[in-house]
Amino acid sequence: MKKDLLTLLDLEKSEFDGLFQRAIELKSRRKQKITETKLSGKSLGLIFDKPSTRTRVSFEAAMIQMGGVPLFISTRDTQVSRNEPIMDTARVLSRYLDGIVIRTFSQDILEEYAAYSDIPVINALTDMYHPTQVLSDLMTIIECKGGYEGMTVVWVGDGNNVSHSWINAAAVLGFNLNLACPEGYFPNPDILNRATVIASGRIRITTDPIDAMQGADVIYTDVWASMGQESESISKKRIFKNYQVNADLVCHANRDAIVMHCLPAHRGEEISEALLDCSTSVVWEQSENKLHMNKAILEAFMCR
Repeated sequence: MKKDLLTLLDLEKSEFDGLFQRAIELKSRRKQKITETKLSGKSLGLIFDKPSTRTRVSFEAAMIQMGGVPLFISTRDTQVSRNEPIMDTARVLSRYLDGIVIRTFSQDILEEYAAYSDIPVINALTDMYHPTQVLSDLMTIIECKGGYEGMTVVWVGDGNNVSHSWINAAAVLGFNLNLACPEGYFPNPDILNRATVIASGRIRITTDPIDAMQGADVIYTDVWASMGQESESISKKRIFKNYQVNADLVCHANRDAIVMHCLPAHRGEEISEALLDCSTSVVWEQSENKLHMNKAILEAFMCR
């Protein structure tokens, strides 16, 4: 039976741990130059409505390195751009492909593809969630910290799609999550409320980034204006000026705290130039791990 990855709440804790273990193993195997063949003979469609560097390239490379074939599909070049119903496109693609990765705006679009597809649908980012990003981030935390149990992750900035996936991950896995967001830019309350009900860890939100830093093992930030919000960039620079991740803020965290950013970064805005490139930053390892995690995800969902 096919399984989709639309949000991180689609995964049980054991499935998270299985993906982490396999991704770390695949990373090691790549360094040993071992050829992978688990996805040989399979094809993956990548439907992208939004620009991408890391997510697109890592999924394409992951599919190739696992022995399969990726097909990049820009929606503007398909009949969907001429108002063909998504349910019709999904039914047809299910007969051509073995899986679909989608990067789009509305979560509803993703869910409609999943409802009418007979093959697994994987969320590569919507306006509401970014589950594959947080899976690779957690893999990085495991590598750097030895695990996620007992960790305190601090989110600083806008309550956006990536923060929503961090909330879901904390709810399932039980680590502590502090979110520091300006008033009016908190995460979606329905997502927060649902996570709070099922959380085995502690999810806390504050408007004070210094308060959020207490006991921080991981400090995480993202751009203040997400894709599609570029018109808000100027106003957000003013509203978020006290939410920059910099040396003054990080000094309130644990001394061995690591700094993460999902990239692309606006250097000098949400994160200082110096901190992005300093020894406590793991952003480049974090970015590399998208490749290895995406391999594990594709294998797990396309070889069921």
